[in-house]
This record gives sequence, C-alpha cells and structure tokens, in this order.
Amino acid sequence: MKKELLMGTALVSTLGAASVAEAVTATMSGNHQTGLMLSDPTTGQETRSQINDNNFTVSLSETTDGGMTISSSFMLLNENGSGGDMDAGFSLAFTDGSKLDVLNAGNASGSHDISIPASAGAESVTITSANKAPTGLDFAAGATVYGVEYHTASDFMADGLSMSFSLSTDNNASSTTTYASDGHVAFGGTYVTDLGDSAVTVGFGYSAGEGSIAGTGPASDENGIHAGVSAVTGDLTVAVGFADGDDITSNAASTPAVQVDGSVMKAGVKYVTGDLTFNVGVTSGEGADNAFGSTGGSDDSYDKTSASVSYAVASGVTAYLGYSDVDSNNDGQNDATDGSAWYIGANMSF
Repeated sequence: MKKELLMGTALVSTLGAASVAEAVTATMSGNHQTGLMLSDPTTGQETRSQINDNNFTVSLSETTDGGMTISSSFMLLNENGSGGDMDAGFSLAFTDGSKLDVLNAGNASGSHDISIPASAGAESVTITSANKAPTGLDFAAGATVYGVEYHTASDFMADGLSMSFSLSTDNNASSTTTYASDGHVAFGGTYVTDLGDSAVTVGFGYSAGEGSIAGTGPASDENGIHAGVSAVTGDLTVAVGFADGDDITSNAASTPAVQVDGSVMKAGVKYVTGDLTFNVGVTSGEGADNAFGSTGGSDDSYDKTSASVSYAVASGVTAYLGYSDVDSNNDGQNDATDGSAWYIGANMSF
C-alpha cells in the first residue's frame, strides 16, 4: 500500500510538472471605469446616470520550436453584460513578421482605419435608431466570423508599408426576414514615414460583400472605401479621415433590412502636456436610407463635436472630464432626441 501511495504521488508530481512545463503563457489585463453622465436632450428632461465599464481579459500565447507564435484570448465582460466574449479565434505569427488570423478574423479594411482623436470620456448622446448616417470609417465592413485575415510584415513592397487581406464566408443559415452575408473580401494598408519633425501615418482600405434576404439581393451590395492620415509632432497629434460606401442595416431587430448610401468625415486633435491630455474631435456623416432592394431614399445626417481633458492621477489611474454635442436629422427632419452630454469619472487599468 505504501509503495502504491509513493507511486501515485510520484505520478501526480510528474504530471503536474509536465503540465506546468507545457502550459501556454497567460497574461491578464483589464479595467474598471466608473463615473457620472449628465445628459441634456434637445427636447425632454435632463437626466443623470452612473456609467460603469468593467472588463477582464486573458491572453494566451506559445511559441513552437520553429519560432511560430500561436495566440488567442477571451474576455469576461462588464458584470451587467451577457457573461463573456468567447468568439476569439487564433493568430499565427510567423518568423518573417507576418501574421494569419483564423476565425473571427475581422475585416482587413477596418484593420487599417486611422485613429481620430475625440473625447476620451464615456459620455454618449442618444439619437433615433432610424437615423442611418454613418459615424465610423469602417461602417461598410460586413465580414462574418467564418474567415481569415493575413497581415504582411513591415516594409511590404515599400519601406514603411504594411497590408492586410481578408475573406469570409456565410454561416449557411437560411435568411427569411433579416440580411445574411454570403461572402466578403477586403484589403487595407498602413504607410508610415517621417516628414520633417512629424511622424506621418496614412491608412486606407476597401471592402466588398454580397448577401441576400430569402434569396433576394439588394440594389447595391455592401462595399466601401476609407482613407486617413495622422501626423504626430512632439506632443501634438492631428488626424483626419474619410469614408464612403453602401451599407446594409436595419431600424430594429423586428423590422426589415435597410440599404444606406453614406459617407463620413472625421477630424481630431490631441495634445499632451505632462500628466494632462486634451482631445477635440468632430464627426460629420450623411446617408440616404432606402427599403431593401430600392434606390433613392431620404437623407439622414449626424454631426458631432466632442472634447475632453484627462489627468494621469497615478500609474494606471486616469481621471476624465468629457463633453459631446450631437445635431442629427432623420429623413430631413430634426431629431428631437439629440443634444449634449457631460461626463466626469475615472478609469483604473491593469
């Protein structure tokens, strides 16, 4: 009996040592953000609400004997959310600097849109869901999770250039009342160079997709282009971006899909001085929305101005004061639900 116990202990110890030696590398990160938002809609009563955003992410990676790195991750969402984000795929990083994302790979066009400074606060302004004017540079990205995306190494074809290419397939589910993607392809690129004392980054992308509702296609398939440029000179960042394309969306889950022919322009400035960061941004979007399969449509618009001041209180702790003002029109009529909002709060990250 004593020998059996000793053998069992040795076996468990060996397996334990082996499992430790063979375990992938895991790192954890996350944040806790909380603050107060004061909303002032164009019509109706002013409101106040507490804003919370709590996230916890586990990143996993390991390198093969050949030097290829395999990585993935999962995230536990805000305690008020649905439980967790488990849809991450795998990333394979090769020794030449290139990378392949497999499953939930994203959209190669959206991977290269320029980051435009805007308010870093957590304030938001609600507009009517019927307003379909685009607000982001990658609004025409219609990829599914069943796809791959390939990222080239740096200096691809030219010094400072990197690119991505992606494609995705449909989920083979029948579509009767909602729009389903049949396939999607995209590419994008980022070019980095120096211009005098400024570090300049240029981003661009193109995406195109096909889809249908019960076998009926739209008047124009989803497609879009975007381009932007960012210049960093010392502590000052200036950026501008533009996008144009056709998008398939809907007013709500229970209503039919809607086609949108839209465009958006974004510009912003960020300035850092010591522990203080100042952000200012503007967004101007326009879109003509139509019933699925139709042309023409009514004009929607979205104009937003935002600004914020953030202060680094301590390592990993930042305080924010943000303001946003939105003026929107739906089908040519002023949206009574737009307005302005203030936010004051703090974020703790690890």
